[in-house]
Amino acid sequence: MDSIFAPGTFEGDVVLVTGGGSGIGLRVAEAVGRLGARVAICGRRPEPLAEAADALARDHGIEAFGAPCDIREPDAIGAFVDAVVGRFGTIDVLINNAGGQFPSPAEALTPKGFAAVVRNNLLGTWYMTHAVATRAMIPQKRGRIVNVIAQIARGFPGMAHTGAARAGVDNLTKSLAVEWSKYGIRVNAVAPGVIKTSGTAQYPPPLLETGRRENPLKRLGTAEEVAHLITYLCSRYADYITGQTVYIDGGASLWGSPWYVPDDVPQSPPYPVPD
Repeated sequence: MDSIFAPGTFEGDVVLVTGGGSGIGLRVAEAVGRLGARVAICGRRPEPLAEAADALARDHGIEAFGAPCDIREPDAIGAFVDAVVGRFGTIDVLINNAGGQFPSPAEALTPKGFAAVVRNNLLGTWYMTHAVATRAMIPQKRGRIVNVIAQIARGFPGMAHTGAARAGVDNLTKSLAVEWSKYGIRVNAVAPGVIKTSGTAQYPPPLLETGRRENPLKRLGTAEEVAHLITYLCSRYADYITGQTVYIDGGASLWGSPWYVPDDVPQSPPYPVPD
């Protein structure tokens, strides 16, 4: 992947990427690693992580550590973060990329399904962020955090569960940017639109076609494009940016109708007009 950044931009930094075994997370790990970072990646499935860590080392000469970690479990996160600090001595950058959801109309969502997505996308992001901050960034009084959320500017019809969770992370980003500024920690977020990755490849083709059609640029984004933005936000070049959510969606947050609304929407009866 080509880079616009100076060689050695992340020299000496340790970057932790959740969901780093594939997709956007792997592209970010590759980008910062090629710029000098030592990289730690985690995810739930050990096989892709091992393959990704081997590929980062073999193909790009990146010092990479990969281990399974379920971000829904605080104890597992604590053990993983301790292992990263034990191996590398610190954590300078955290990319909260792990998450997951499934398309569903709101009326079909079960309490279990809704809670599972909130637990993964919102609670998991918080658990990892808190562990990294308290174990590494706050003591050393420096750090950069980038949260990967979703294009939620106009709600998220069709995936209300993840829209609610990602909106929580958007607000968490703003809150922590203010609270943790005294520790030299910057916190930002990126909000991708429909991105062509191994994850979205599991979605029904009509859903992806809607994402392409209802987009001013008439195409899906790529993992590399999102990785370029994340790399910038967690670099020293963005040190005066904090508390922001940057959209990378081809303009979909401004235009398009990702959810069909019929013409015969039930109307409330008119209120009586007083004499």
